[in-house]
Amino acid sequence: MIARISIFILFMIVFSYWYLEKRYLKKRFRGNRLKRLLWWAPAVFMILYTIYLSFTKNFIPDNIGIVNVYLFLLGILVVPVTIYALCSAFGKAWCIIRNTRRNWGNLVGFFLAVYAVFVLIYGSTIGVRQLDVNRMELSFKDLPAAFDGYRLVVFSDAHVGSFTGWRKKLLERDVDSINAQKADAILFLGDLQNVKPSELYPVQDILMKLKAKDGVFSVLGNHDYNDYTHEDPAIEAANMREMASRQTQYGWTLLRNEHRSIRRGDKSIVIAGEESGCMKKEHTKMNLAKSLNEVREGSFVIMMQHTPQTWRDSILTFSKAQLTLSGHFHGGQVKLFGYRFSRLRTTDGYGLYTEDGRMLYVTSGIGALIPFRYGVSPEIAVITLRRER
Repeated sequence: MIARISIFILFMIVFSYWYLEKRYLKKRFRGNRLKRLLWWAPAVFMILYTIYLSFTKNFIPDNIGIVNVYLFLLGILVVPVTIYALCSAFGKAWCIIRNTRRNWGNLVGFFLAVYAVFVLIYGSTIGVRQLDVNRMELSFKDLPAAFDGYRLVVFSDAHVGSFTGWRKKLLERDVDSINAQKADAILFLGDLQNVKPSELYPVQDILMKLKAKDGVFSVLGNHDYNDYTHEDPAIEAANMREMASRQTQYGWTLLRNEHRSIRRGDKSIVIAGEESGCMKKEHTKMNLAKSLNEVREGSFVIMMQHTPQTWRDSILTFSKAQLTLSGHFHGGQVKLFGYRFSRLRTTDGYGLYTEDGRMLYVTSGIGALIPFRYGVSPEIAVITLRRER
């Protein structure tokens, strides 16, 4: 993970510490090697830490705590310094252009650096502890009358490998909150693990508590495949089998390009689950036609698909699914000054989208690989289906 941006991070470290030394500390360090050594000690430590993570075998180390500590230190020792250095440098350039002496970039950089530290501390502590129960009613003309008032509880992106230590209680709270909604069906939209199914062992008793009248349905997310490891193919295949079997052991119905019908008398709705798109092309097994094979024309279909981009790419065009449910982007995890970071990658990163009476809801999920939230709370969505009158 760090290897992808290691050059950029190393540049941040070297530039920011070099600039501030050259601009403000050079006179103080003159003839005093100890002070200069102390100034550069954090930078050297972060450089070595970055290089170490860049050479880890897998995209995500088995011990995710190593990455969490690294990112926290990056946010304390590098990001604020870089923000201040950049603001100061731009301010200095502006002074030269305008022929003025007052560098307002220093003041702006100071406040932005303090704000960055606040965001880091808040997002790592208070932000991840929050939980929104987002209730909504969605109306459809073709929903069978027998299912008017049918209640779905939707959650996604558990990333249970990140619910370690004190965060394990947060997962317990989330499961209790889901059960408290008295759902007709619970739908999990993928990314149960970070890297390997062994992460499920410490929390499997919690996951087995999920109960609903018509059952718990799930699909796989990109993290549930072997996209982030470089193991022997036989080990990767075994991990995939275990991931699928664990969910079955929990009493969940895992849908892998499949569907199930829910009946109320002589009426029914269809819950379909399509496999997710993956980083490794060999793992991409999306098959919309197979997911809806033998579904009758005119059936009311709820499509579970981890990745929301497929709604516009294929589901709207090649199916008649009335409601699609997705996750994947965690709502961006960060929202600053009204801007949600998921918009860097997609316009359908969080919330409800409607087109020609058909809907997509993208949840922000309850967890993440990196346990951090600012302005985007973890959530469970409670969706009540209504027949449009």
